[in-house]
Amino acid sequence: MTVISLKSAQVREGLTLPYAEAGYPGGTPVVFVHGLGDSWWAFEPLLRRLPAALRGYAPTQRGHGDADRPSEGYTPEDYAADLVAFLDAVAIDRAVLVAASSGGVPARMVAGSHPDRISGLVLIGVPGTLEDKPAVTGMREAVEGLSDPVPRVFVEEFVSGAVARPVARGLVETMIEENLKVPAYVWRETLRGLLDTDLRATLAGILVPTVVIWGDQDDLLPRADQQTILDAIHGSRLIAYEGVGHDVHWEQPDRVVADLAAFAAHLAHPATPGTS
Repeated sequence: MTVISLKSAQVREGLTLPYAEAGYPGGTPVVFVHGLGDSWWAFEPLLRRLPAALRGYAPTQRGHGDADRPSEGYTPEDYAADLVAFLDAVAIDRAVLVAASSGGVPARMVAGSHPDRISGLVLIGVPGTLEDKPAVTGMREAVEGLSDPVPRVFVEEFVSGAVARPVARGLVETMIEENLKVPAYVWRETLRGLLDTDLRATLAGILVPTVVIWGDQDDLLPRADQQTILDAIHGSRLIAYEGVGHDVHWEQPDRVVADLAAFAAHLAHPATPGTS
């Protein structure tokens, strides 16, 4: 089992982000990007399974977990700028980005705007768009009504709704506690930023190799939504996991790591087969 080290990086004045680092020195850098409510812990199942060929970094985004909580700056553009600043702060010249859920929005913005820094992109349960999704409408209403302390029942429903079948109870409890650290204004401003952004436009101009991972039991994102991503990113490839929900990396971490390792190997040696 891979050892996970906890560190912190000052990405800009007044903003320090904790991050987890795992894997092996000299391995291909892989930076994990979590979604709304989560922290680096969302990728703990992947980090502790990383093979020797990979070196993983999982920052906690502003306003989340134990990261600094500025009073503003929660649009996808802000999170994308933080991600580039994180790469600079930890001296990563070029990395594979692996993003889950809404974290895929700033990640793909970085992939499109900084192709010199990103060797490949993996999107796990990432929305093509948030338009015409009843669950999102209901969530917006719930989030707009939040006040501190954020009710535990709201967080429990949010976290449990991300999986289609049981996962380790310890992981669920940890993610509930991590989500409870997020102040109400961060929930509101982050979701507003996502809903006020033309998500289709954030898919434009991505030229780096891209893999889309999706669970076919995802109640939020239908297959057609993933097709929006595939149609926008030339050469992107879909890996569908049968019987799996929104947080694919929680339900099948071994397979996700295997697919990630195969993708990274393909990037390093394009003549060899990629993921399938």
